[in-house]
Amino acid sequence: MTRTIVGPFNRVEGDLEVALDIEGGVVSRAEVTTTLYRGFEQILVGKPAMDALAIAPRICGICSVSQSLAAAAALRSAMGIDPAPNGVLAAKIAHAVENMADHLTHFYLFFMPDFARQDYAGRPWFEQIRSRFKAVEGQAAGPALHARSQVMQVMGLLAGKWPHSMAFHPGGTTQSLDLGARVRLTGLLSGLRTFLETTVFGADLSALLSLTSRRQLEAFAEAEGADGDFARFVRIALDLGLDRAGGFAGPFLSFGAYDGLFPAGSSDGDFSPATVSEDLSHSWMTGNVELPGHGETRPDAHKPGGYSWAKAPRLDGRAAEVGALARQVVAQDPLLSGEVAGVGGSTVFSRILARMVELAKVLTAAERWVDEIRLKQPFCVPSRPVADGSGIGLVEAARGSLGHWLTIRDGRIERYQIIAPTTWNFSPRDVHGQPGPLEQALAGLDVGASGAKSPQVQHIVRSFDPCMVCTAH
Repeated sequence: MTRTIVGPFNRVEGDLEVALDIEGGVVSRAEVTTTLYRGFEQILVGKPAMDALAIAPRICGICSVSQSLAAAAALRSAMGIDPAPNGVLAAKIAHAVENMADHLTHFYLFFMPDFARQDYAGRPWFEQIRSRFKAVEGQAAGPALHARSQVMQVMGLLAGKWPHSMAFHPGGTTQSLDLGARVRLTGLLSGLRTFLETTVFGADLSALLSLTSRRQLEAFAEAEGADGDFARFVRIALDLGLDRAGGFAGPFLSFGAYDGLFPAGSSDGDFSPATVSEDLSHSWMTGNVELPGHGETRPDAHKPGGYSWAKAPRLDGRAAEVGALARQVVAQDPLLSGEVAGVGGSTVFSRILARMVELAKVLTAAERWVDEIRLKQPFCVPSRPVADGSGIGLVEAARGSLGHWLTIRDGRIERYQIIAPTTWNFSPRDVHGQPGPLEQALAGLDVGASGAKSPQVQHIVRSFDPCMVCTAH
């Protein structure tokens, strides 16, 4: 048996190492290590409660709206107030745009360039894909980044700036819209639709959203949408067997997204925050198993058995996968549910497929939300001072379920705990030796003579889209 350390991983925050034990060309065990300790939860302790709105978004420059909305929701829960309906709509649109931009970035800049590796030089599609997706040199990145930058102008209209906006509050959003701003919003979303229909999918979004089976998907990729980048992904992934690689059997978890567009729940049934715990047995943290509402973050870099700065979130004692695929499985999307049922779990293929399907679904919903805004009505209601209380804020970032647990004493933060999507998916083992989702997805991988250099390792890791700084401990 050989043990190899893979990492850091480029094209996103590189604070990730994966230790692979390989026997006979097969991964027998994987250990995922978050190498960076940040201490955001400790930074928040002792601050005035409303300071969470300024500090929490700075956990991450990629999903800062998600962090803002989780903090605002936790404060709103503690205050016991209802947000202004316009504020809910504005926050949903901003959140949708951030998540859609993330899906685009992941597809074009993080995931597809791996198919331009020389490992695939013998494949019939290789030269075309290298020309289109090779990092820095490929033809696809420029138009994708332009489309992303155009739609991100929505943030200026709704939140003043991005990232780290201060516009999201417990009572709604502090920036109201006039008729001109709404027209501009409509135009920006329309521009993204044009890019998706002409370049990404090569077909109307309605055609993609009508697909309910693998057979229909393959037909779409060979005919109606054949010239789109999405179809290129489908054909390559099936050629390489990525619909059988990187499997995780579940459960799958969603906290619910966009005020009901995607429901909260798990693949095992309903969801309750009371079923969420964090195991610290293999983390460089003092403690064992704790509920996040009562948890603390106390680093112990020399803890025996520890191998990661991430805690190990568990759903009713089980490791759970989060992300776009989990959201669509919980929402009972027929295409994605069929993919998971067909192989008994998630795969590299189904994770990317879910993100692309979600792009079309969320854009269609966001266009509707713009029309629902009532310009002459308030966008925010006043916050209510809280001397003592607690709250939970649960949202869905692009990468999956994000939760903030808050306790306030004498107007200041007594305890603040955060479970980010990457913490779920890249968690270490727990006290029972149960691996996290990525650790399970890598175990059993046939890497052959390539060992840890196998491109399949990269595909599996990137299919979860790691954002290591969000493991905010």
